[in-house]
Amino acid sequence: MAILEVMVVGSRARGPMRADARRNYERIVAAAEEIFTAHGVDASLEEIARRAGVGSATLHRHFPSRRSLLEVVFRDRAEALCARAREHASHGEPGTALFAWLRDFTTYAAASRGLVGSLLRDGRDADLLDESDGCAAMITAAAGELLGRARRAGAVRDGVRAEDLLALVSAISLTSHEGAGEGDGDDGTRAGRLLDLVIEGVRTPRAPAVAASASASASASASAAS
Repeated sequence: MAILEVMVVGSRARGPMRADARRNYERIVAAAEEIFTAHGVDASLEEIARRAGVGSATLHRHFPSRRSLLEVVFRDRAEALCARAREHASHGEPGTALFAWLRDFTTYAAASRGLVGSLLRDGRDADLLDESDGCAAMITAAAGELLGRARRAGAVRDGVRAEDLLALVSAISLTSHEGAGEGDGDDGTRAGRLLDLVIEGVRTPRAPAVAASASASASASASAAS
């Protein structure tokens, strides 16, 4: 099952909270994401409460079950990734924005790989992987918007589809983890190299005249420096 397809999450409505309750809620979710990613979905809820600086009763008041906490962790991670897409779009040149966000998605996919693998091993909440609350569609839409801007700016080749890019990056995450050999560096280093190859493959080639002009400018600058 592709990583993109396992963006879960039962949209349990969040009612109004007092400021202190909201802070506790956010600390619990942040601690849960960190601990679930590092230790799997069967990690200690008591440890999550300790990391968040709250008591177990407070954690269970916000999240009556482990499953309810997992649902929010998955959803919030997807929403944060889409927020990053909007940030890149508002601050960067279209091609740069797309490629920067693909690097964010690489990190996201790597963390999701661990969470998904843990769910499958544990088995108790594996049915979460079959549920959908629009998270995958939301991520695909964010990618499509960035890709559309980049295409209109002439930064990427025609015919590139958002779904294809996301599938490639998900595959990079899996390949980097499973196929790293001696001398490859860590997963992140290998994933970065592979993503660079993908980006070069979808980037619009420079026209020969442009490339020649750039080469001539570089030679002139080197001569002047010497």
